[in-house]
Amino acid sequence: MSVDPRSPHHVAAVFDHEVGIRFNDKERSDVQEYCISERWVKVPAGKALDRKGQPLMIKLKGKVEAFYR
Repeated sequence: MSVDPRSPHHVAAVFDHEVGIRFNDKERSDVQEYCISERWVKVPAGKALDRKGQPLMIKLKGKVEAFYR
């Protein structure tokens, strides 16, 4: 699932409600993309940008839980 509307994994209906992500039992607010079945999240890598001006992402692996707030 992706927050970015340009991504093919973006589903706008899911984001009608506010979604929270708990990663390794800590709530994270900077998650841009996540996969519960493969147990990873993608978060921005600081202030670094790619050549198109989008933030560079780091993939972190661990326990992922999504919930509606």
